[in-house]
Amino acid sequence: MKRSLSFHARLAGVFAAFLLVVIAALYLSVRLVTESAVRGQAAQRLEAGLRVFEQLLDMRGRQLRDGVQVLAADFGFKEAVASGDTPTLQSVMANQAARINASEAMLLGLDGRVLASSLPGVIPGEPFRYADELRAAREQGRSLLVLALDRHAHLLVEAEVRTPLPIARVVMGFVMDRTLAEELKELTGLDVSFLTMEDAGPAELTSTLALDRHDDLILGWRGHEHANGIEQLLLGDERYLNEDVVLSRGAGHGVIAIVHSSLDDALKGFHELDSRIGLIALVGLVASLVGALLLARSLAEPVNALARAAERVGRGDYQTPIELDRGDELGSLANALNQMQQGIAEREHLIAHNMLHDDVTGLPNRSLVAELLASALEAGRATTVLYIGVSHLDGLQDSAGSEGVDQALRQLAQRLQASLQPGDHLARLLFDEFLMIVSDTAADHAFSVAVAVQQVLAQPMRIAELEVRLEAHIGVASYPTDAGSVDELLRRARIAMQDATQVPDGLQLYQQGSDVAHQRQITLIRDLRHAPQTGGLSLLFQPKIDLQQGRVYQAEALLRWHHPQHGAISPGEFIPLAERTGSIQLLTAWVVEAAIRQLHQWNGRGLHLEISLNISAEDLVSQTLEDQVAELLGRYAIKGEQLVFEITESAIMRDPERALAMLHRLRGLGIRLSVDDFGTGYSSLAQLRRMPVQELKIDQSFIRELGEARGDAVIVRSTIDMSHALGLKVVAEGVEHDETRDLLHAWGCDTLQGYLYSRPLPPEAFEAWVAQPPVHPASARLKVHS
Repeated sequence: MKRSLSFHARLAGVFAAFLLVVIAALYLSVRLVTESAVRGQAAQRLEAGLRVFEQLLDMRGRQLRDGVQVLAADFGFKEAVASGDTPTLQSVMANQAARINASEAMLLGLDGRVLASSLPGVIPGEPFRYADELRAAREQGRSLLVLALDRHAHLLVEAEVRTPLPIARVVMGFVMDRTLAEELKELTGLDVSFLTMEDAGPAELTSTLALDRHDDLILGWRGHEHANGIEQLLLGDERYLNEDVVLSRGAGHGVIAIVHSSLDDALKGFHELDSRIGLIALVGLVASLVGALLLARSLAEPVNALARAAERVGRGDYQTPIELDRGDELGSLANALNQMQQGIAEREHLIAHNMLHDDVTGLPNRSLVAELLASALEAGRATTVLYIGVSHLDGLQDSAGSEGVDQALRQLAQRLQASLQPGDHLARLLFDEFLMIVSDTAADHAFSVAVAVQQVLAQPMRIAELEVRLEAHIGVASYPTDAGSVDELLRRARIAMQDATQVPDGLQLYQQGSDVAHQRQITLIRDLRHAPQTGGLSLLFQPKIDLQQGRVYQAEALLRWHHPQHGAISPGEFIPLAERTGSIQLLTAWVVEAAIRQLHQWNGRGLHLEISLNISAEDLVSQTLEDQVAELLGRYAIKGEQLVFEITESAIMRDPERALAMLHRLRGLGIRLSVDDFGTGYSSLAQLRRMPVQELKIDQSFIRELGEARGDAVIVRSTIDMSHALGLKVVAEGVEHDETRDLLHAWGCDTLQGYLYSRPLPPEAFEAWVAQPPVHPASARLKVHS
C-alpha cells in the first residue's frame, strides 16, 4: 500500500515550493528587465556606430575629392592627358594617389574607355563598366560612389580634366578592406562587415568578425527581411544584434555595410547577479524548510488529536469530547468540533425520525409501517389492514391552499389516532392515503372498525373559515386469509380500496380474484396510450334520421378497441380509463383524424354526409383542440360544417369559462355543436343559453321505454318544446321501437338514432346500408342526402 507524505513533509514541501516560485518569478523578472536594457543599449551603440561610419566615409571622400580636383587642375597633367603620354599619366596619378592615401587611380575618356589605370582588373582601351554610374552620380551632384570591383567594395571620386573643354575624367579611390573595418571598430567598439555582391556570384565578406562566423552571417543576413532596422542573428553559438546600411545597389552589384554588437558579451556582466540569486534561493530554501519543520512539529500533536476525534465521530461516537487546551485557532477548532458532534447527534436523531415518519402529520410512513407489518407477520399474528383513501382534497387545495390541506390532514390523523386500540398503528402512505393496522383481528370484525372509522371521517371539520366534509373509501384485507406477505397485503388492501370507490357505502373487503381484474385494468391503461400507433382502434358509424325530410344526413362515429390480448373492449370500460389516466386526448386526436379522413373518402365517392363525434372535458380545456382540427380540415379539404362535436353537460361544468372559450373557437371553424346526454348532468338552462350549440341530444335512458303514459314522456316532450323555443334541434338516441318513433315524430323531434334503424356499422357496411335503407311501417322509404 502506497503511504502518503506526512504532515511535516507536506508543510515543508509547500513552503519550499512557494519560495521556489517566488525566486523563479524574481529571477525571470530580473532577467527580462536586464536583457531588455542590454538590447536597448546595444541598439543605441549600433545607431551611433553607423553615424560614425557614415561620417568617416564622408571625411575620406572629401579628402579624395580635394586631391582629385587638384590633380585634374594641374597644367602638366592636362598636357600629358592631351598628348596621350601614358607613362607620365600613370606616374603622376600614382604620386597623387600616394599623397591623398588613395589605393587606386584611373583615367577615363569622355566615351568611358580606360586610358590609364592602377587597378589590375581594369585594362586600358576597354570601357569601364561603371562609367555610366560615375556620370550619373556627377550629374546628381554626388562626388562619392561606392562600387563593387573584383568582388571588393571601393570608394571612388571623379573629377573632369578641362582644357578648357572636358577632355577626360580622372577617378581615384580606395578599397574598403579589413583595415578600414578595423579602423571603424577601434572608433566605435563594434564589429564591422562589408558584404559585396557582384554579377550574381557568391557574396564576398570583409569583416572584423572571426572567420568561422562569416558563413553564418551571410546565410543569416540573406534569410532575413531587411528594412534598415535592428535584427538578431545567431553567429556560431553567440547572439548578435545587427544593423545594416546599403552603400550601393545597382544592376548586378551591391555593397552592404553591417555593424554588429554581441548580445551575449553584453549579458556576461550580469552572470554574477544570476549566481547571487541562486545563492539567495538556496539559503532561503534551507531556512524555509527548517522553519516549516519546526512549525509542523508544533501543529502535529493537536492535529493528530483532532484527527482521532474525527475518526470517533465517523464511527458514530458523538459523546466523547475533544480535550485540547489551546488558546489559538486550533483550540477554537476543537470547541467547534465539540459543538458539531452535539449537532450531528441531534440531526441524526431527527433524520432517522423523518425517514420513518410523515413530515405533515407525524405519522409513520410506508417504510416504518412495512417494518411493523413484517414484525407482525413474522410472529404469525392475525393482522388486518384498513387502506383509507380520502376524497375531495384537490377541491380543498383550490379553496384553502396547501396550508389548508395540511391542516385537514392533521385533523384527520388526530381523529384516526383517537379511534386506535392498544396494539393498533396508523400510517400515512401517500398524499390522500392512510393505513390502519388492526392487530389480532379477523376481517369481519375489522369491517365494523372500518364503519366506525368512516363515520369519524365523515364529520365536518373547520378549515380556514370553511366547513369541510371529506369522504373516505376503505379497503380491508387480512393476513393470512387474503395475503401471505407484506407487499401482497398492502397491494390487495389498496385494490379493495379502489373497488370501494364503486360501491355506495365506500367500504369493501378484498375479494378473491380482484388481482386479476386489477391486472387487466393495469394492462388496458398501459396499452391504451399506444393504441393509436399500434392499431386496434376503429370507427363504427350509426346513422341519424331526419324525421321531417325522411333522409339520412348524418352518422355518429363510435370508437371501438380490439385489444390484442383481451379482444373487444367495451367503450364503457376503456373510455373512463382514458379519461382518468390522461389518454383521452390521444384517442380524441385519432378519432377526429379518422372521421375527417372518412368524410374525405365519402366526398370523393359522392356521398355527402355529416359525422358527429364525442369530445371529452379534457379536450375542451387542452387549448390545442382547435389547432389540431383546423390543420386536419385543411389537409383533407373538408368544410367544418360536415363535423358535429357532441359535448356532455358535465364536461362544460368542469371548467365553464375555458370550455365555453374553446366552443366558440370551434364554432368559428364552422363546426356544429351538440349537447350530449341531456337530462343526466347538471342541466342548467342558464348555462345552456350561454353555449354556442345548435342541437340538443336527449339521453337514451329517457327514450328506450318511452310511452304515452310514462313519466319520461313528460320530460321528453317538454325538452323538445324547450329546445325548439331556444332555436335548437333535438336528437333522440336509443330509438328501438316503432311506437317510440311515432311518438317522437308526433312531438316534433327533429332527428332519431337507434337500433330501430341500424346498429353501428363499419364504413363499408354503412355505405351499403345508406344505398338500400330499410322501410318501416310508419314512415316512407328514407332518402339519402347527397
